Formats: sequence, structure tokens, C-alpha cells
Amino acid sequence: MKSLRFKAALLSALILLVVLALWHVATLQHTGAASAAPKLTPEQVEYAKLMGKDPAQDVSASPSAKSSFPTLAQVGRTFVDQLSQPFYDNGPNDKGIGLQLGYSLGRVGLGYLLAALVAIPLGFLIGMSPLVYRALDPFIQVLKPISPLAWMPIALYTIKDSSLSGIFVIFICSVWPMLINTAFGVSTVRREWLNVAKTLEVGAMRRAFEVILPAAAPTILTGMRISMGIAWLVIVAAEMLVGGTGIGYFVWNEWNNLSLTNVIFAIVVIGVVGMLLDGMFARLQKAVTYVD
Repeated sequence: MKSLRFKAALLSALILLVVLALWHVATLQHTGAASAAPKLTPEQVEYAKLMGKDPAQDVSASPSAKSSFPTLAQVGRTFVDQLSQPFYDNGPNDKGIGLQLGYSLGRVGLGYLLAALVAIPLGFLIGMSPLVYRALDPFIQVLKPISPLAWMPIALYTIKDSSLSGIFVIFICSVWPMLINTAFGVSTVRREWLNVAKTLEVGAMRRAFEVILPAAAPTILTGMRISMGIAWLVIVAAEMLVGGTGIGYFVWNEWNNLSLTNVIFAIVVIGVVGMLLDGMFARLQKAVTYVD
């Protein structure tokens, strides 16, 4: 098992090195093309001066240089700059990546917690009662396919607060996987276990917590894991729409500032945080899974 993990890690590192090498070669070619670009026209020189740049010294005034993809060195410097001061706050549009992540994780955490408080008890009820399942299933099937971002205009109109609207969107997107997986896990608990509990005259609450919940826990955590992945995916798009704070707003703001290196940095951070969140739920799922 350890040998397999080592080989997998080695292969992953090799793939990463190949991707970085291709990136390095591709950006070197763009850099060379930029250096061989023709001189600026008088109109371009005048425009550069109006923008406060010196065309004779600032190579970024060249359209070819401006359009080239960032090199590994440039992205590396951005990583160092951003991670060296992650919690600085210079105003509404200039906050460190640590603060932006804090805002996003706070919204995700609150919306996700509210979804769990609604979805898990309701999923228990649906899984244990065929009548409730048949009554609520049409509503679930209609509401489940709706994109969470489609709720954003209604949330903004009714709540009139961008931050609370983002939390509401996280709630909406998180509730369905947890609800469906909880109902499925509860409804598929082995009848032998329920019959034994009934024979021992175990009460309903005790049966739910000591028989049904441990048996359905792996399936419930699967739904929670899926919900967290969707929530982290949706919060980035939601923050791009409502603006203000958060990692999604950071990406959109840096794009408006034409800072592609900061956009790439934010994409990597989003991916790493998503991987850590998924890994946390994977460990919890493994801990509650019973292996025969």
C-alpha cells in the first residue's frame, strides 16, 4: 500500500513537472516573439504617454508584450508577494488573499451548516416514511435541477444584501445532495437490524440514533461531501456576480485590473482549498464506513 502511494505521488510530481516545463517553453516563445515585435507607431506612443508610461523604457507598452501569457517566473513572484502578506487590508478593492478566503469560507460554512440542519432531519423523515417521500418527491425533482445562480436575482431582490444572498445560494445548492443521500441511506438500512431493534422494543429516537444513523452515516457523508464541492464551486461564481469581498470577487477584480498572474494565483488557491475540503470529508467518510 505504501509502495503504491509512493508511486502515485511520484507520477503526480512527474506530471506536474511536465506541465510546468511545457508552460515554461511556451511562454519563452511568446517572450521571444514579443522582443522581435515591430516598433510602436506614433499613435501607440502617444497613447502610452497618456497612460503615464514611457514607451522607451516600459516594454509593457508593446501590444505583443502585453498580450503574452505570464511566465513561470512572473507567476512565482506573484505567489511570493501574495503569500508574504495574506491579511493586509488597504481598502474595499485591495485585500489580501487570506482575508478574501476568510470571507468565502465564512459564507460557505454558514450556508452549508443551514443546509445540513434542514436536509439531514428532513432526509431522515423522507427515508423512514414512504408517505412523506411520495408527497415531497415532486417538489424535490422540480427544484433540484435549477441552477443555484438562478436564485441570485430573487435573493438580491428579497434579502437586499449581497453577502446574505451568497449564503442563501450556498444553502440552496448544498441542500439537495445531502437530502437525497440521507433519504437513500436511511431507506436502505438492513431490515434485519431494524427487526432486531423492534424485537428488543427500542424506542424510535434511540433506534434512529443507535441503529439507523450509524448504518446510513457513510451515505450521508457522501452527500455532505458532494454538497461541499458544489458549494465551493458556486461561491466563486456568486461572488463574481455580487462583488464586494471573497475569492470570486478577487478573481473578477484582478481580471478587470488586467493582472493575469493574480488570476492564475487565485485559481490555484481555489483548487487547493477545494482539495483540502474534499480530503477532510473523505477522511470522515472513511472513519464511519464499516468494512466487513
